Amino acid sequence: MSQMPQHELSACPGCAEPLDSNDRFCGACGHDLSAAAVPEPDRPTIAIGTPVDWPEAPAREPGSLSTSTQHPGDLPGTDSGGRDLAATPPARGAAGAEAAAAAPEAGRPARDLPTIPVRTDGPHAAATSGDGLAALAAGGRGPARGAAVPAQAPAPTATAADGDFRLAAPDPRTAAAQPPAAPAPSAPPAPSAPPAGAKVCVACRAGHVDPDGYCENCGHAQPRERDHMEQELATVAAVSDRGLRHHRNEDAFAVAATTLPGGSPATLAIVCDGVSSATRPDEASATAADTAGRSLLAALPRGTNPQQAMHEAIVAAAEAVNALAEDPAQDAMEHDPHRHQNAPACTIVGAIVADGLLIVGWIGDSRAYWVPDDRTTAPARLTQDDSWAAQMVAAGLMNEAQAYADERAHAITGWLGADAYELEPHTAAFKPDRSGVVVVCTDGLWNYAEGADDMARIVPADTAGRLLHGAQVLVGHALDGGGHDNVTVALLPFTFAPQGAGSA
Repeated sequence: MSQMPQHELSACPGCAEPLDSNDRFCGACGHDLSAAAVPEPDRPTIAIGTPVDWPEAPAREPGSLSTSTQHPGDLPGTDSGGRDLAATPPARGAAGAEAAAAAPEAGRPARDLPTIPVRTDGPHAAATSGDGLAALAAGGRGPARGAAVPAQAPAPTATAADGDFRLAAPDPRTAAAQPPAAPAPSAPPAPSAPPAGAKVCVACRAGHVDPDGYCENCGHAQPRERDHMEQELATVAAVSDRGLRHHRNEDAFAVAATTLPGGSPATLAIVCDGVSSATRPDEASATAADTAGRSLLAALPRGTNPQQAMHEAIVAAAEAVNALAEDPAQDAMEHDPHRHQNAPACTIVGAIVADGLLIVGWIGDSRAYWVPDDRTTAPARLTQDDSWAAQMVAAGLMNEAQAYADERAHAITGWLGADAYELEPHTAAFKPDRSGVVVVCTDGLWNYAEGADDMARIVPADTAGRLLHGAQVLVGHALDGGGHDNVTVALLPFTFAPQGAGSA
């Protein structure tokens, strides 16, 4: 058995703590004293007469977990006395004979270090018991991964027939006199399974997420659900993303499908954009989208004219957003006489496809576009912004390029909120003469495709048949362009039917 060299230091070289001659580590700083041991007297080095020409290592065998390794006998050269290096002695026993028979004549076979299966619950039996030791002694590998390992039989003390010396079993009297071994440290308890239906951590995939958004197992903060949202129905799809610059997503959407009293289908989409300079813009957009969507789902099946239903839905959304400013739960603003000057606010745009008609309604600068399936025909923008730039263009004071290049271009003049001007929703009805797709979006998208032609170029040609994919492509276009704002888009296909298209 090898022994650790003893040092001749009186003090630790790291912290100057006094040392004993048999210390292996400094008791004060933990310095490894073996590294500071006094070296033995140097012996002269005898050069090898012939330089060793090291061959390249053999390739690793397929499926092997160990590295093919060179052995001394595999290499040419001479020893320090100038004599040729002896060939590697053959392995003992039948295993050696089989290996010699299988060796190629052109050269010595590469030998692989034995691979021992890995376990995570303690020392591996294959390395310390019966067949495992026999395989290692023969130069082979341990049992295959997953193979059963037989129980270890008592090893004899005599030398075995193959020349290997077997270790004697411990004397039971000696074992009885020794104190019992300390129990092995138990593994940390596995995290309890989260309750059925509870949200699971995205990091460890095991812990339950608490109401504050943190994993109870690993403490990882969870992404907020609104950072990226997707929804797809048979006739409408929408995607909303936080973007690359904002710390939260202040956009929201609502999509749904219903039927008119005659049984014909109706599809709707609402998209809202929270005003960042207002308080709680994310709440405002979510409230407006949800309220407008529910209003339309209640009105359309009753037979309400779709354009009138859109007007009523925007009014209902405005009232719901106004109520957020009066929320008594907001203690900080409850007694603020100026709370209406910065009340929760958002823009809104919606579209309905029903009975051969296309209805749009909006307040603010969120938009709707018409993109025909036949790209040889012209697309169109269906809404006009409530913004400073739009007012300059309408008044003839600037052209569109000049207005939207101004830093005031995106200052909105209409919105939903308690501090908004007199509310008058915009609605319009269209009767397309061909099939196409309606794009309903926030400025987080149209900032990167402002004109109708620009929007038509980025809408995939197969969008009518792959709505969710089309929405994902449009959001990806905005993110690739910089993602400076939240991005939300909803897509509704319009199918032209020459017969029974309905009337306005």
